[in-house]
Amino acid sequence: MEDLDQGPVRSQWGKQIEFVLTMIGYAVGLGNVWRFPYLCFKNGGGAFLIPYTLSLIFLGIPLFALECAFGQYGGKGPLSIWSINPTFKGLGVSMVVASVFVFIYYDVIIAWGLRFLVASFTSDLPWIKCHDCSCLLYDAKNLTEEIVEGLKYNNSIGQNCTDLSLNSTADSPSELYYYKEILHDSGSIEESGDVLWPLLLCNLFAFLVIFLVLLKGIETLGKVVYFTATFPYVLLTILLIRCAMLDGAYDGVLYYLTPKWDRLSDATAWSDAAVQIFFSLSCCMGGLVAMSSYNKFNNNIIRDAFVVPIVNCMTSFYAGFVVFSTLGYMAKIKGVPIEKVTAGGPGLAFIVYPEAIGSMPVSTLWAILFFFMLCILGFSTQFSAAETIMTSIIDEFPKFFNTRKRQTIFRIAVCMMGFILGIPMVTQGGSHLLNLVDEAVLGFPLLLIGLFEYIVIIYLYGFNKFSQDINAMLGRNPFIYFKATWIVISPVLLLAVVVFKAYQMEDFHPGWVGLLYYLIVVFTMMWVPILYFHYSLKHGLWDIMKPKQSWINRRKLSELNKEDKTSEVNDKNTLFINEAPGDKDKLSYVNTAFDDDISKPHDLKDAEMGNGNVTGNGSLAKSADDRKDSANEYSRL
Repeated sequence: MEDLDQGPVRSQWGKQIEFVLTMIGYAVGLGNVWRFPYLCFKNGGGAFLIPYTLSLIFLGIPLFALECAFGQYGGKGPLSIWSINPTFKGLGVSMVVASVFVFIYYDVIIAWGLRFLVASFTSDLPWIKCHDCSCLLYDAKNLTEEIVEGLKYNNSIGQNCTDLSLNSTADSPSELYYYKEILHDSGSIEESGDVLWPLLLCNLFAFLVIFLVLLKGIETLGKVVYFTATFPYVLLTILLIRCAMLDGAYDGVLYYLTPKWDRLSDATAWSDAAVQIFFSLSCCMGGLVAMSSYNKFNNNIIRDAFVVPIVNCMTSFYAGFVVFSTLGYMAKIKGVPIEKVTAGGPGLAFIVYPEAIGSMPVSTLWAILFFFMLCILGFSTQFSAAETIMTSIIDEFPKFFNTRKRQTIFRIAVCMMGFILGIPMVTQGGSHLLNLVDEAVLGFPLLLIGLFEYIVIIYLYGFNKFSQDINAMLGRNPFIYFKATWIVISPVLLLAVVVFKAYQMEDFHPGWVGLLYYLIVVFTMMWVPILYFHYSLKHGLWDIMKPKQSWINRRKLSELNKEDKTSEVNDKNTLFINEAPGDKDKLSYVNTAFDDDISKPHDLKDAEMGNGNVTGNGSLAKSADDRKDSANEYSRL
């Protein structure tokens, strides 16, 4: 029988709960805290839950399940798994390239959180008091010309603010702290400015944490996720209880849940829901394939593919109560409508929240808890993204990375690469570059990767064949829901989102910013056509319809695993007793344990009796060489 294309023995999750928690940590990230609540506010409050739920059912869960089942069956990372269709190996390269971009800039966002966390360890939070002329009039009521004139020269900051007027636009102290103290924002991507050393050190520390956690791959990651995937829920609950007791919290929650039905007629609401589901589940960046590849072949991946997306979406919904309780409180103390105090994206986490926390009793404690939670959420996603990159390349070059030393050096190199390439994003104009890269990578590339995945797996390879693969793992075919979504509904939805996003595209200013945007898009996706033509010209176009035989042969792993388990049980329960005169009874168990993916024997230990032969009544004798021959024959299957 042809080789099963297994490669070297791979690590596996110690317990299945480690896989589920890792996937939850990978999917649940910073976007759950600010992006979903903001989109809900923007698109009709409770009415947004309708397109959001429908997008989960018809786009999120199907694509999540497709990638997880693909990774578990193939048993390899996103670069090496393409024996299903070698012509489209470039799709795996595009996934890893997208992960590299995210890996670089996501760590900078964690560095922002770490910078705020360090600044929180003080009795007086630095973003509470005004230290600039532009915030002197913030939150001031009943102002008159005389009062403003007096504030020009007699104010709390001890500066002459000659440009101050009654009609001046006032910035909040937290906003000024974020832009002037944390980012030292130059105001434009065109002006990079100086490197911000505090952020650079925070970025270096974040990469050091990632390296230490992933030093031994999933062996350590599987243990760390017990904390990183669960502790944010504890902090979210604590914050929710505190925020629910604030004056105005009820108004905020009411605003959050009250539907504005007219928003459902706007195509933007439906597009926002689809894009949010797609991105929040971290699809199409190779992480789902990589993490699933460490599963046992017979793991119930379809069950997990329902659990993780639902937990992810419920987390977003749960975080919304914390956000809008806080916004309701802020609207109450300022005497303004709720829509006047909210902001989207990082502004909600690094401007609105710090301001709200600063006005709470024991504000230092709440600030430390909140920014610690943000850092944990960021790390839980970043760990999986980093492991995806490392796993993919290690799987692709198994002979080179055949020692622990080389793998360790490689992991150091990946983290150092991320740190060095992220330096432009910790300059004074770095936040604008970060936003551009984020928009470029999480736009067309991931949408197109998802669309190509459906084309390759469901159409070229075939839904029926992929169903047989799933049947080999689970003992049953995917039910009708997946047949409908994989063949028709999800690909059509993805195509619609791509077209609608292209229709919404606006011009970039200046022009070179647009050029950089499209270069990132092209660099991420160009590997698909390049490797397609390279492989097709070398092996013939007919290969676009043909998987390697080793991919088909993996269906036999289920039966072999059963035989392996039966053999292992029999071996462990076979008792050999040496009854030679003058010797004490000796006990030994024959160990022929194989990895669950049927690669190579882990250990073939000779029974420690006599010359390598175990004798008992003359009928159960078996030499170590015989056992090795038997095991090698078994492995060749």
